[in-house]
Amino acid sequence: SKLRVNQQPIKYAIIKIGNVAVNLFLSLFFLSYLPAIAESNSDSILRSLYLEDFQIGYIFVSNIVASLLTFILLSPNYFKLKWHFDYSLWKRMMQYGMPIMVAGIAFAINEQFDKILLGYLLPPDIADAEVGVYSACYKLGLFMVLYRTAYTLGIEPFFFSHSDSKDAPQTYATITKYFVIFGSFILLSVIVFADILKLIMIRDESYWEAMKVVPLIILANFFLGIYTNLSVWYKLIDKTHIGAYISIVGAIITLILNYLLIPTMSYYGSAIATIAAYGSMMTISYYFGNKYYPIPYDTNKIFLYLLISVGFSAVSFYGFRENYYVGITLLLLFMYFIYHNEKELLIKILNRKKN
Repeated sequence: SKLRVNQQPIKYAIIKIGNVAVNLFLSLFFLSYLPAIAESNSDSILRSLYLEDFQIGYIFVSNIVASLLTFILLSPNYFKLKWHFDYSLWKRMMQYGMPIMVAGIAFAINEQFDKILLGYLLPPDIADAEVGVYSACYKLGLFMVLYRTAYTLGIEPFFFSHSDSKDAPQTYATITKYFVIFGSFILLSVIVFADILKLIMIRDESYWEAMKVVPLIILANFFLGIYTNLSVWYKLIDKTHIGAYISIVGAIITLILNYLLIPTMSYYGSAIATIAAYGSMMTISYYFGNKYYPIPYDTNKIFLYLLISVGFSAVSFYGFRENYYVGITLLLLFMYFIYHNEKELLIKILNRKKN
């Protein structure tokens, strides 16, 4: 967090990527290579590291080692601090942070309980297979997740550092509009090329039967990104408890709709529940944001970009699937629409770079 506040994105990215790389390397080593080494060379010193039926434990070990290395890299920051306990500050932190923790639990329900309920509510003879194909096709939502995550990590410190500026609301509105523009482009691009991406990300053809839910999954993650953007208001004015309530509403919608829809619609019902939950959270946050911290969003343009992107995606995927003449044409039309509406800003940016 200190690196983000101090605007050190390169150092932050290197440490985060290093953490993931170490975690991934150790997980692969413990789960794939160590058993083979132990079996082929019983005298090896590495044999002493191998424990049968300890796969979950190895994942925890990998996580701990990666986190420990990250801590060591960041430890100089801790030695520079003057440690003392401020009860008043601690109390304010708890009041601010506890609702965010509750929201995090609700978020985990939204993200994971659809798969759990699929396995619980479907007949035992098909449950595992349905969870498998749904989880496999869920991977195509990764592009929107990465976009949302990278944006959130970078933008939140900016929001807080500019909160006292008189132009802050207008700045937040502009940032949100361009988040929607780029997100809409990613949405349409991934859906147009979904059947190419599946060849890379989902190698087993038996999992492709769940491809029909991919547009819903990507759109749901986009809604979550917009919700994250809209929800800056309750963090800025210390009303994080409202954020917790909104997340709880989303979790309740997730649980109820999954329970009602899975028995008849299987994973398609789970996808509908996810998009309904995140769409509701987005709408509720927008409503209360206008009430407590008005931001002059360009709602007409935002809605239009979203509507055209979703409409073109539906036409491409459900009407002309794998017809790339149509898909690429729709993508180019959307790009032209963006340029036509935002050309003044684009020209300013290009002129600034020339100068």
